[in-house]
Amino acid sequence: MKHLIRRCAACNIYTLQHACPKCHSQTADPHPPKYSPDDKYVRYRIPDRYTES
Repeated sequence: MKHLIRRCAACNIYTLQHACPKCHSQTADPHPPKYSPDDKYVRYRIPDRYTES
């Protein structure tokens, strides 16, 4: 599902555009991905979380 609102990582403003109107950098979706108990990649993601620290 696509979200309409996007956030600029450089200047932390929210916009509906794919490029920031203030600094012209790319914007990203600020919402986390949905959690699914049937996620087939969970065994790869959970060990990565604990080895990065």
